[in-house]
Amino acid sequence: MKRVAVTGGTGMIGRRVVDALRARGDEVTVLSRSAPGTVHWEDPVSEPPPPEALTGRDGVVHLLGENVAQRWTEAAKRRIRESRELGTRNLVEGISGLPAGDRPKALVSMSAIGYYGARGDEPVDESAPPGDDFLAEVVQAWEAEAGRAAAHGVRVATPRAGVVLAPDGGALAKMLPPFKLGVGGPVAGGRQYVPWVHLDDVVGALLFLLDGGEGAYNVTAPTPVTNKELSKALGRALRRPAVMPVPALAVKTLYGEMALIVTTGVRAVPKRLMDAGYAFERPDLDDALRAAVG
Repeated sequence: MKRVAVTGGTGMIGRRVVDALRARGDEVTVLSRSAPGTVHWEDPVSEPPPPEALTGRDGVVHLLGENVAQRWTEAAKRRIRESRELGTRNLVEGISGLPAGDRPKALVSMSAIGYYGARGDEPVDESAPPGDDFLAEVVQAWEAEAGRAAAHGVRVATPRAGVVLAPDGGALAKMLPPFKLGVGGPVAGGRQYVPWVHLDDVVGALLFLLDGGEGAYNVTAPTPVTNKELSKALGRALRRPAVMPVPALAVKTLYGEMALIVTTGVRAVPKRLMDAGYAFERPDLDDALRAAVG
């Protein structure tokens, strides 16, 4: 049995991580701003978490971060960056402030496939250099803050999650309404790659890395697909047509700069995760989508 602290444990991914940890017999401490039954970390951007939430834990799974899927106003971009960079900096400060024998032994700090920026159709593993757009810069700063924990004797892993397919949120929440009406289809030509991953495998990979793993890992399905292929597969899962194209201009008008996430892509592959022996629960897109949409 492990004693594990989870930040962001009330979010879409966090709830499933907490359930999975408890199901295997681990003792879980959930940190949140105000949710009942959790240890309250009132302001992660400006203060470390309460010491009692971290003392004597075997590991920390760090999932806090402002939602990226919103229009990127200057205020939103500041929240996105600060929630990750400063929130992680304060978490590491809290860890480093503990006596050496009381510090968590491992930190699994969520990261994102946005690290690489737009990469066309070249297969991209963890050896690829970072991109230079807004999200790539945020992810680099995010990972750098997590990496500081290594200087305090903590093993650090940074799972770079792709586009998460989940039944109760994430990318599908925005895709489902038009597809259910039969007016869904490929976006911006549909040739851009989508580094998709089912929520089951995000949770599975996080627990796998909590038990052993260091450095960056792409948490994406073994076979990325194009946006057009994803659209067709979602249409099959819903038994709806998926032929109505969505122009790039329409997405940019709706989302502004954030549209880059949808109109460009990266063909990310989970080389390090597979080399480490992780067995994907849902490597097939059709199966993953059927599970996600019920």
